[in-house]
Amino acid sequence: MTVPNTSMLRPLYKAAQVQELDRRTIAGGIDGFALMQRAASSAWHSFRSRWPQARSITVLCGSGNNGGDGHVLAALAMQSGLKVQRITLKSVEELSGDAARAAELATSAGVGCEEWHAGIELTGEVIVDALLGTGLTGEVEGRFKRAIETINAAKQPVLAIDIPSGLVADTGAVPGIAVKASCTVTFIGDKVGLHTGDAPAYTGEIDFRPLGVKAQAYFDIPPTAWRLDDSLLAEAFAPRLRTSHKGDMGHVLIMGGAPGFGGAALLACQAAARLGAGKVSLATAPEHIAASLVCCPEVMAHGVRGGAEAAELPSNADVVVVGPGLGQSAWGQAVLQSALQSDTPLVVDADGLNLLARQWPEVRRDNWILTPHPGEAARLLNCSVADIQSDRPAAAQALQRARGGVVILKGAGSLIAGPSGLVVCPYGNPGMASGGMGDVLSGMLGALVAQRGEVEFSVWLGAMVHALAADRAAAEEGERGLLASDLASYARKLINP
Repeated sequence: MTVPNTSMLRPLYKAAQVQELDRRTIAGGIDGFALMQRAASSAWHSFRSRWPQARSITVLCGSGNNGGDGHVLAALAMQSGLKVQRITLKSVEELSGDAARAAELATSAGVGCEEWHAGIELTGEVIVDALLGTGLTGEVEGRFKRAIETINAAKQPVLAIDIPSGLVADTGAVPGIAVKASCTVTFIGDKVGLHTGDAPAYTGEIDFRPLGVKAQAYFDIPPTAWRLDDSLLAEAFAPRLRTSHKGDMGHVLIMGGAPGFGGAALLACQAAARLGAGKVSLATAPEHIAASLVCCPEVMAHGVRGGAEAAELPSNADVVVVGPGLGQSAWGQAVLQSALQSDTPLVVDADGLNLLARQWPEVRRDNWILTPHPGEAARLLNCSVADIQSDRPAAAQALQRARGGVVILKGAGSLIAGPSGLVVCPYGNPGMASGGMGDVLSGMLGALVAQRGEVEFSVWLGAMVHALAADRAAAEEGERGLLASDLASYARKLINP
């Protein structure tokens, strides 16, 4: 399997890795307090670029270096003529190290200071969250929890420094409560937990500021993951040769549509055709043939009553998509078995995944793509959905290790685990929470694998095209009411830049 190049992607790190990058930067000759001032200055520029008209600010400071960033930011705001409300969760007299120096800097700049207490009014036009940094792993409790509740109850926009307090930097999970920010400015190394799981509901816009630290220069600190970028699309979808014909563009076979469940397979067929597959075939229950001819006459439809009639079809295709509308009855089991007996690359979705978990728990392949949502992933890993969502990066990687190939763990911040590592798709929107979206994705993936002849990079592209098509559709017509069938036309535009 070809391993794609990650050099064009933004690296993502775990909290401990960023802390080590911070330590080495200081050991290399940059004073720790100077680095804190650099971070606060970057946060100030981020603040000013988003709220240029703001004349007052409230900064809530914790006890560590994250709080220190807040103290320095408060000083910068005061020096720029803003009215500053500085609230501490730990008295300035109890602070130590760089955090104490930062608090003293703010006091010397004339910034007032009050300790947080229940019922305190947050008076600034913008609130800055500098309570807790990236070291959090469990649920926020006590005064910090109540302070977060106060921030979230306020109506002002919020700038989170490094990470919204309460969000786990390594996983994107929120064990209890977290600050809901309008913007998060994060430093040195971008964190994987800012881009998946619960994170998109809390981070707002993410503004990454490396502070002059070249993280990738430290070869012994490899990124935990990579963030996909839509700049990959233009190069990947260059104009076709003028002599191209349909035989050059691959043959996709969609296997699905058990009796009474024909729609999902038809959605996958349409998506595969619109994504440029040269030929699309459908193996479905005989009663769905008439509907398929009306819906998409370009598709070559085969009515199959069971495994015997489906057995020869996979060998004629370049890639097989199995699962949309498959069901878990004897028909679905027989069709999936015929796909598994072939050496053709597979995309396995929906009930194909549920049948794998139940009937084929040990099967592993290098040339397949598994596309579970958290519920399907939980069945494949024999755990709970809560277990999956508590650490989505670990779950995606565990499933890929167990089953091979390439795994897409769908959801907010979809994760792709493959031979080259873990990547995050930062696109998509809540309008995608409707039936058939996964079927469309599987058809798109099949089309791209058929045309490109390789798997992992096709998955990267497919995940982006699927999500970006939904973003374009939502931008034009809104998120509510977005249908899976809407995506194909927008996706077609994306692959013809």
